[in-house]
Amino acid sequence: MIPVLYKFVFDTPLSEGILYLLAVALVGYAAWAGFRGAHGPEDPKTGELTAPSRFGQLRRSGLFATLGFGLAVAGLYYALPPRPFLVPLGVAAALLLSAQLVLMFALSGWKQAKAKAGAAPSREERKKSALTWAVVAAVAAALALRKLLPVVMEKLPFGKGEGIPIHTYGVLVGGGFIAAVTLCGWLARREWPGEEGEHKREQIFDLAFWVFIGGMVGSRVLFVIINWKDYAQSPGKILSLEGGLVFYGGLIGAALTSLVYARVHRIDFLRLADIAMPAVSLGQCLGRLGCFAAGCCWGRIAPAGTAATVQFPGKGVQNLFGGPGGTASLAYQSMAEDSRFAVEQSGEVLHQMAPGASRISEWVAQHGHTFPVYATQLYESIGQLVLFAALLTMRRFRLFHGQVFGLWLMCYAVLRSTVELFRGDVERGTLHGLLNYLGMGALAEKFPLEAWYNISISQFISICMFTLGAAVLYRKARQRKESGRAELTLASA
Repeated sequence: MIPVLYKFVFDTPLSEGILYLLAVALVGYAAWAGFRGAHGPEDPKTGELTAPSRFGQLRRSGLFATLGFGLAVAGLYYALPPRPFLVPLGVAAALLLSAQLVLMFALSGWKQAKAKAGAAPSREERKKSALTWAVVAAVAAALALRKLLPVVMEKLPFGKGEGIPIHTYGVLVGGGFIAAVTLCGWLARREWPGEEGEHKREQIFDLAFWVFIGGMVGSRVLFVIINWKDYAQSPGKILSLEGGLVFYGGLIGAALTSLVYARVHRIDFLRLADIAMPAVSLGQCLGRLGCFAAGCCWGRIAPAGTAATVQFPGKGVQNLFGGPGGTASLAYQSMAEDSRFAVEQSGEVLHQMAPGASRISEWVAQHGHTFPVYATQLYESIGQLVLFAALLTMRRFRLFHGQVFGLWLMCYAVLRSTVELFRGDVERGTLHGLLNYLGMGALAEKFPLEAWYNISISQFISICMFTLGAAVLYRKARQRKESGRAELTLASA
């Protein structure tokens, strides 16, 4: 297990310059992606999207460039040394926002241009109107910058000097996302033959950006909800990069984003979901390997002699090149603060001292690694790989749109609930913790922290997912039976 593959440190002018160039490249790529993915309004006759106007392309490019600039600033803030490097970036951000404002006003002026005698405005009249609106916006932006920019510059923080650690978790999760998007694009071409397949493939790649945003927001929101007791005391940490993410939150966020996208672009959501679910399993298969490398989502302490267990390391772990990793596994960090007791031979966890038991925090500090725990990350990774292969094969034999989606919901709910029985990270949220948080301590005692029936948040969501999957299959199967005809063509199977 290597939590950190390598850590890049930017402590020389050359390395800082390279990082600035990468930041500029990120903004440029974001602007290009926004320009390339622009489209015009939908043709009411054909239902197809029309070609974009030049102004539409520039407006979308500006929006994506702004988002890319925000990501670049965040990366530079964390990576560069504690010097006021954000001052020039703050000026650049203000100028970029001002330019965006001027462009938006110019577009509005172009559209709002009026001609004499009720005729359609000419091109010269539109240019004059756009120029007038742009000048007004530029003057307003200049006045605002003159007043606000000095105040904002004083508030800008210095860099944190943390460098850029290449976490194994991030590499594998990112690789899983790329693999899932690539597979979805390939399946889209098979689902919709001909030119429509190429068009849907491009839409899949466009959707991937919004799914990434929705997934990140959803996974973060659910993590904050589960750990609200900690964040309620320091709300500012909600927007920080500290803490973690929750897969189910990301799944819900990505699903809602995809549903909105499908409605806007008139794509059958269930047909889209049939494409996506095998890819989700492929991505999560790699993602759980990232969890294993980071030592998160770990299992319960296993009895001595149990096969397929793992011991997560402390701070002595090395990076890919044999240097100091500097980061202990998350499982070790948690156990180093755990005041409970554990019996090494039986794996039993207690709240008070007993014969043969050791305090968990003292044991891991002495040994430099965790107790042997169930490798729950590998269990789920293998399960997702099997589910991916099964659903990809089953696509050839499906009878209606939504069948793969419904089966995935049910199968993954069973897989996740089973793996949860072996999980040992109480931080993920359980019924016991919820009852204690609500002040129902007496009732919480009836659901001991280590009891199998102390269901986790993920198990509750799994129950809801299983029910939803069964409802989708029942409804679609009944509709197919009543209609008496197949919903699929040979090409889409």
